[in-house]
Amino acid sequence: MVELDTSRQLPAALEAVARRLIIALQLEAERFSATGAAPCIDLAAAQFTRVVDPANQQPGYEGVWRNARKERCGGITFNSDGSFYAEYDLFCPHPSDEKWFVEMVTVWGNTDHISSEATLIPAL
Repeated sequence: MVELDTSRQLPAALEAVARRLIIALQLEAERFSATGAAPCIDLAAAQFTRVVDPANQQPGYEGVWRNARKERCGGITFNSDGSFYAEYDLFCPHPSDEKWFVEMVTVWGNTDHISSEATLIPAL
């Protein structure tokens, strides 16, 4: 997608969907983090950019979460067709299976359906 402007805020029309998405992302992070160790994923902390989808020239939005060192630690995309995708980095041991390490949690879908999963990599 091509950057259109840097308003840094999500339009009100997408906020309700975004809140549902953040809840799903937070629940997935809590499920795959040690008790009390999940990050607090806050919609207000994401910085949004309005973008244009080159395939159909319709507007969409991309948001980025950054950690205290200003490093990217998550992202959220609202596509012009109403679909969305979000990811948030965890980088932690799996809470119940020492053979795995949790890289990130992701959620995707549309206003009718939200799916989520964790990306696992083998622990060394």
